[in-house]
Amino acid sequence: MKRFLLVIALAVSTMLRADLLTDLMVDKKYEPKYLSSKEIDSLLNGEERSRYELQEKRRKPQYRYSYFASYRLRDNRRNTDKALSDTILRDAQISSDGKYIAYGKGQDLFLYKTDFNTEVAVTRRGKADVFNGVSDWLYEEEFGITRMFAFSPDNALIAFIRLEEAGVPAFTWQTYLSEDGQVSYPASHTLRYPRSGERNAKPSVWVYDIREKSLVQMRLPEEDDRYIPRICWRKTEEGDRLMVQILNRDQTKMSVYSCNPKSSMTHLFYEEQSDKYFTDYALWDEWQWLRNGQLVMLSEKDGWRRLYLCSEQGAVLRALSPEKMDVTDVYGVDESSGVVYYQAAPVATERHIYSCSLKKGENIRLTQEHGCYRLYPAKDFNRCIVRYESDLIPPTYTLCNLSKSHLKVVRSLENNAVVAAKWKSLNMPHKEFVRIGTERGDSLDAWILRPADASETNKRPAVMFQYSGPASQRVLNRWHHRIAYVLADMGYVVVNADPRGTDCRGREWRNATYLNLGKKEAEDHLSVASYMQSLPYVDGSRIAMAGWSYGGYQTIRTMCEQDADHPLIRCGIAIAPVTDWRLYDTGYTERYMRRPMVNEDGYKQADLTAMAEKMTGRLLLVHGLADDNVHAQNTWLLTEALVNAGKQFDMQIYPDDSHSLRQGNHYRHLHERIIRFLKENL
Repeated sequence: MKRFLLVIALAVSTMLRADLLTDLMVDKKYEPKYLSSKEIDSLLNGEERSRYELQEKRRKPQYRYSYFASYRLRDNRRNTDKALSDTILRDAQISSDGKYIAYGKGQDLFLYKTDFNTEVAVTRRGKADVFNGVSDWLYEEEFGITRMFAFSPDNALIAFIRLEEAGVPAFTWQTYLSEDGQVSYPASHTLRYPRSGERNAKPSVWVYDIREKSLVQMRLPEEDDRYIPRICWRKTEEGDRLMVQILNRDQTKMSVYSCNPKSSMTHLFYEEQSDKYFTDYALWDEWQWLRNGQLVMLSEKDGWRRLYLCSEQGAVLRALSPEKMDVTDVYGVDESSGVVYYQAAPVATERHIYSCSLKKGENIRLTQEHGCYRLYPAKDFNRCIVRYESDLIPPTYTLCNLSKSHLKVVRSLENNAVVAAKWKSLNMPHKEFVRIGTERGDSLDAWILRPADASETNKRPAVMFQYSGPASQRVLNRWHHRIAYVLADMGYVVVNADPRGTDCRGREWRNATYLNLGKKEAEDHLSVASYMQSLPYVDGSRIAMAGWSYGGYQTIRTMCEQDADHPLIRCGIAIAPVTDWRLYDTGYTERYMRRPMVNEDGYKQADLTAMAEKMTGRLLLVHGLADDNVHAQNTWLLTEALVNAGKQFDMQIYPDDSHSLRQGNHYRHLHERIIRFLKENL
């Protein structure tokens, strides 16, 4: 009887553990608490309550970042609140003096005057193919921007970007499910989506004078094809100036113009160009404009992402951060002490906080423990909150006194001790961070999860996860406990490696795959598979590979590149993969491949549909039919190519779901499908 009860107890314990791990896989268990930006600001800068506050109600997501919402305006002085509009709005923002609220309504930009409770239309040209102050799909997805307007420092002007999409090709897809459960015809959806080589939206920059109610276009140099992904205001001795970032179509040249908002005249402030690689627009987000007119700029023009001090005229005065180390974030400049605080990667797998003197150029590393740190400074830079995490430690938040030479702990704000204890109780394996040598003589950053029972006498199958996209990174010493740990607990050895083209190892490494996506990454992943075969506790005949989006593309590409007579990858899982880069958008694809008409060979060699007959191994192909990012057409074209090549494969389709597959029970179902596929094929 005791033995029977023991067996029952063990079975129940195993079932509970499986349920806990499945919940972990879909983000329901062991999720640490993260302090919100509002909580952090309140802790550092106090409860500074302005007269007017915006309250969001009923968010309705649109694409990756954008959403519509109903807004209510609260007047803290009068203790009242009212609806800001009778319709849903986008990207509402209050001016710094609280007198105005700007927002997108439809495709137009509007201004609400809080003192008079009146609404003014800044633009009236908005229609299906004209966007005023709000982003279209491409700018949101590939330049990470939804709000495309900005108040001047004195709140007298508002600048915005206009996008005219006339002539941009449209993509149409269908949805099949009905909300009320009734049988209905499919619904069609259309989106302006410029694929590589196709026509882009035409951008322009405008300034609206709030008092004069006048609108003027900035006289930027005319170019047939360009992007304007960023604008911002800068205070100068001559008055407020609007700074505009322009990228050429190939994104090889970044120009920054200074605009006089009254006269609309402009002049070139700074320019950076590369004949060899693309120029990273996103580094602009880390630029720090100083009160004396100078600029602390982030650039990779010398081969690494480094900080530079620039004059009022945009000339580089000197480098600030060390050589051969990528700066990854800039937290601000304490102008009273002349110190800039930033985050950098002394090794690719970690993130640490540094200070640098603007005058002496002295750099001091303020953090030491292995892992990833992030800094949240107060407005006066006397205090800060430090977030720290590693593979072993969930995110912790600590209040510190801040100086250029050290971080002095004041008290712990959140240590996520409950999460840490729960995780420790599972007795899961720990990631081993390694460098995997290649046949070329260089090495790849990677981590390995080894099940406790894996040994020379009990060889286990291996699963290679990866993303591999340009300038991305997945091998970081941080808290990220999901399906990899579930599989390790089930007895799989799990590995994740960053191939050539990924981040934080300098510009040459980051651009190793430029104009030739896929091939070098596949070579590197085959090197990883060969390394896994050499490990005494791995069954080298049972290795799988998996990835999502670019990682899905890379999984299939590696299965096509391996030796068919001696394959290293037995099976692969490709979720929402690009299969032909001519099907993907201009902003991303041309940044790394330029246009098809100037890099025809690069596009041809990257086309998975053209190499389907070379694919070796069993494939699980997954896609959401309402994916507005990587269209399901990618999967359909590869499906036809595989069928024509006589290749058998498995497929999992999710109706009406997007690129992230988070609708309903889809995400859990997908991970259960992955586990079943691995069990069947490894």
